[in-house]
Amino acid sequence: MTASAVTPPSPTPRLVLGSTSPYRRELLQRLQIPFDAAAPRVDETPLPGEAPDALARRLALAKARAVAADHPDAVVIGSDQVADLDGQPLGKPGDHERAVAQLQAMRGRTVIFHTALAVVCEATGFCATDLARVEVRFRALGDDEIEAYLRAEQPYDCAGSAKAEGLGIALLDAIVSDDPTALIGLPLIRTCQLLRQAGLQLLRQAGLQLPALHPAHPSTSSTPSSTPTSGDAL
Repeated sequence: MTASAVTPPSPTPRLVLGSTSPYRRELLQRLQIPFDAAAPRVDETPLPGEAPDALARRLALAKARAVAADHPDAVVIGSDQVADLDGQPLGKPGDHERAVAQLQAMRGRTVIFHTALAVVCEATGFCATDLARVEVRFRALGDDEIEAYLRAEQPYDCAGSAKAEGLGIALLDAIVSDDPTALIGLPLIRTCQLLRQAGLQLLRQAGLQLPALHPAHPSTSSTPSSTPTSGDAL
């Protein structure tokens, strides 16, 4: 993870998701904090010889910076996902034929999904990036299974044609990741980490309060015991 910060933002900075992806929007809603969404104007064409993880990082940061330019006082989230088969990037298929070709190439193989994250605030100079690596082992799929899946899900806007939050889970033998939502498009554990660094107190902004800690049994001390305070908000 890389980060730089100049001045902490205000206690409750506005949050903007630099994406129009319904998957990322639904994931960010789990944090129960208000946010806006804006479309990043970014050319997603890979650079010659660019590695899949480097491509994901570059695009996530480019998306965050593009949206931050229009919302300089906000904390902006950018994210991008690139599937990696033998070092070659697999993006969104866009149509049925490309999706068939992607899944045929991935069947019986382990594919790495690189989900990159960037958080930027122009007003404070804050900029941080991170990357979640997800290993996905595909079943040895038959052509009929691929066709049935694509007709049912039409995952043409998903990297590698793998819509794991839906029927796509039936394509897989295993998923290995330390950030469970990364495969869907936004690694929420890392997102929470970077938003805390950017100055957002997520639980308090969601209207939640951490409970005070109390001893399991009454204290036998003759002096009053102080009630421990809760730790930092997540």
